[in-house]
Amino acid sequence: MRIATLGDVMLDVIVRLEEPLAPGGDVRAATRAGAGGQAANVAAWARELGADARCIAKRGTDATGELVARELANRGVEVVGPIVAGATGVVVSIVGGDGERSLASDRGVAPTFEPAELDAAWLDCDVLHLSGYALLREPVSDTALLAATIARDRGARVSVDVAAWTEIRTFGPVRFRELLDVIAPDVLFATEAEWEMLGGAYLTAPTGVIKRGPRGATVVTEDARLDLAPVETNVVDTTGAGDAFAAGFLVGGSLEEAARRGLDAAARCIATVGSLP
Repeated sequence: MRIATLGDVMLDVIVRLEEPLAPGGDVRAATRAGAGGQAANVAAWARELGADARCIAKRGTDATGELVARELANRGVEVVGPIVAGATGVVVSIVGGDGERSLASDRGVAPTFEPAELDAAWLDCDVLHLSGYALLREPVSDTALLAATIARDRGARVSVDVAAWTEIRTFGPVRFRELLDVIAPDVLFATEAEWEMLGGAYLTAPTGVIKRGPRGATVVTEDARLDLAPVETNVVDTTGAGDAFAAGFLVGGSLEEAARRGLDAAARCIATVGSLP
């Protein structure tokens, strides 16, 4: 199986606090920096779980872009997409003592990915996974729509991860749902907050997957609802857990097998610092 992802390749800077931040002061923390971004994370986990993986993203010619592309390549991920003068994105994840994280993102040149820069050959895959972040800004949103059309014409399934509810709130839930209607994804991933932001019972895909964090996951289809408990693990850092789950789900199998594989991957992810396997 080949899974292609489209979205961001970024430098992921994770700061795990050993004590609360003190304004004007200095506190102890454990840090990690490396490749990240939703599309990159899903591709890396898909490769870890046995699929061929390709990440399609626009990045800069800076040292950051070279670093993240090299790390992904070393993990077996094929990194493609335009490389232009400019800054590659950076996301900073602040992780508290309970493992929960808050993100601050600078997406760099990624949102400037234009449809004319898309190579149709990159869409030769079994599944195209679109990062919701790629739907929130132009012109990359137009590129994502084109990619979905090309991939589906070539026989691929299309999945979308909704991305941050805060971004959807700013973008506009109705407007975002209209984009989903155009894409018509086969699988839609969302957290509980994102699901509610889109209207709760609203389902734009044959399969909806609600990521419930410490309460596991729910898979919803037109005919069934499957509730699964999480895999017990030591929670160190929740950064990237949803991406690991999505990769596990997309690798294949029955709905229950896919969901359990996703929960296993998420449990592995949150047991260590960082978003990659």
